[in-house]
Amino acid sequence: MKFKRNSVYGIAQVALFVALMTASAYIQIPFPLVPLTFQTVIAVLSGLLLGAKKGAAAMSVYCFSGVVGLPVFSAGGGFTYVLKPSFGYIIGFIFASALSGALVKKSFSAKRVVLSALAGMTADYLIGVPYCIICAHFLGVGNLVNLLLLGNLVYIPKDAVLCVLAAMLYKSVAPVVSGYSVKDKKR
Repeated sequence: MKFKRNSVYGIAQVALFVALMTASAYIQIPFPLVPLTFQTVIAVLSGLLLGAKKGAAAMSVYCFSGVVGLPVFSAGGGFTYVLKPSFGYIIGFIFASALSGALVKKSFSAKRVVLSALAGMTADYLIGVPYCIICAHFLGVGNLVNLLLLGNLVYIPKDAVLCVLAAMLYKSVAPVVSGYSVKDKKR
């Protein structure tokens, strides 16, 4: 079987972002209810840098790896993880990556890159928040309003700032990771 160089390079890119996502799950800052991690920004960066397909593939591999039992999630892994209220965000990483990658389209326009990053973050929250509330309801969590505010919405400013920083980093990192440059923008 003959592999094309681009296929091997693409697999390496996906593997890199699976590794980055796993590492970011374990870099935690203690915070009430749920620790702060940098996973949302890694999901968005995977879309920005790899594009919609490869970015979503990386986040899908990450999600699947954790569900089958590899300890890649912030609290380990395994199928029972799907019952955790925070699992919706893990599913959301796939959509965050796909959307940010689809919207950026190799652009170096600062406005477009920032909006693509923020749209990806929003996609993660649009999946993660309802999943969290529904799952918590079925698990018998009493005060869902506090969970919504303290377990979900309080993280939006942090993720928004990190996504803007990721968008700023994109212009420097994109030529190395993705193989295109500012010159490609003029096509």
